[in-house]
Amino acid sequence: MSEDAAFRTVIEPFRIHSVEPLRITTRAERSSRVRDAGYNLFQVRAEDVLIDLLTDSGTGAMSRDQWAAIQHGDESYAGSPSYFVFRDAVQELFPYAHVIPTHQGRAAERILFQVLGGPGRVVPSNTHFDTTRANVEFTGAEAVDLVIAEGRDPSADHPFKGNLDVAALRELIARRRADIPVVMMTITNNSGGGQPVSLANLREVSQVCRDAGIPLFLDACRFAENAFFVKIREPGMSDWTIPDIVRAFAALADGMTMSAKKDPMGNIGGWLALNDDDLAMQCRNLLILTEGFPTYGGLAGRDLEALAQGLKETVSEDYLRYRIRSTGYLADALVERGIPCLTPAGGHAVYLDAAALLPQIPPLEYPGQALAVALYELGGVRSCEIGSVMFGRQPDGTERPAALELVRLAIPRRTYTQSHIDYVIEVAERVKAVAPSLTGFRIVDEPPALRHFTARFEPIG
Repeated sequence: MSEDAAFRTVIEPFRIHSVEPLRITTRAERSSRVRDAGYNLFQVRAEDVLIDLLTDSGTGAMSRDQWAAIQHGDESYAGSPSYFVFRDAVQELFPYAHVIPTHQGRAAERILFQVLGGPGRVVPSNTHFDTTRANVEFTGAEAVDLVIAEGRDPSADHPFKGNLDVAALRELIARRRADIPVVMMTITNNSGGGQPVSLANLREVSQVCRDAGIPLFLDACRFAENAFFVKIREPGMSDWTIPDIVRAFAALADGMTMSAKKDPMGNIGGWLALNDDDLAMQCRNLLILTEGFPTYGGLAGRDLEALAQGLKETVSEDYLRYRIRSTGYLADALVERGIPCLTPAGGHAVYLDAAALLPQIPPLEYPGQALAVALYELGGVRSCEIGSVMFGRQPDGTERPAALELVRLAIPRRTYTQSHIDYVIEVAERVKAVAPSLTGFRIVDEPPALRHFTARFEPIG
């Protein structure tokens, strides 16, 4: 064997520099906490959670160099040097003419769709995420998902299940061209299981949009993970660097929204970037109304500096190899134990197939919610339902089962060790053992939008 042959173990490409304590709770305590929270895990206090896989958004560990960069933060209201450090770091990967910082990704979405949305309009995507869909629909527009057929099948074997169905996009454009202000591509496709989009698919989508004169925007929250999948899965891409793949994606689009709490390694932040001068002017005007001056956009200078450093770190192949393999480790272990998951594993999370694990619970009794509550009660693992609670209610107030009934185990970046993940595997095994006895939930109180954050539930039966 060659001395340079790869080892089976993929180690964390970092050492632990600082730690924070976890509190061990009993099952009785957890049952009480989740009952008091109306069986909504978003309402459970973080101190009552042992392993927190609710989201990977803003929950990762910042590096030594990011904390050092914070000390460079300049808090000038206008023209802060920290903004230009941030802008240059963004444009190094996404060379758009205008970079508009926001306090997080949904603010960028709100601004964009407040300009481009409106009644009668339709926004196609491979799959809209929850805040994207909500911001589209809040304007009166319609959010349409056009993911490929394999992306709607949890067990389908396809390397790029996040791809957009190009034929379906062409058909929609043929019928409603005048109503389409923009096409969105989510990379990776979060609501579809963190599945990547191929560079070839984006080229096709880009060409269709340009032929029709429609802007193409990226929801690029997990761009680095998507680029790594392209490098290891897409023919002809293995010799490309991660930054070059990212720039190739950027060149095919006209702009982007970003939650910098994901791949850019921040605890807060986001941005809107684009080339169109007139659209940028309109977006900046809205930014000033609610976010702040265009050189800080709701962020402190120290946050801008930390994000600039995070953008350098997230395109490291050593980091991305560890990141993707760590997620795959959890997925492989669950599948080996007969726990149904969406496969192949995505980049930032493992998605449990709640419909397959709990076939006795109808979709509108929310099998994903039942599974998420069980994971918390049995082991203190907090996860997120991505199914009919999140996507079942339609803009007209009616209920319709979601395309998939999933529970997302989102893994924060550089936060948990292998022993933490092994513990999650054990908890999932215990939940599988009691799965036939689990029952569904009903909603007893809900807000008019994004109900999964604050709705209250009660068990059925």
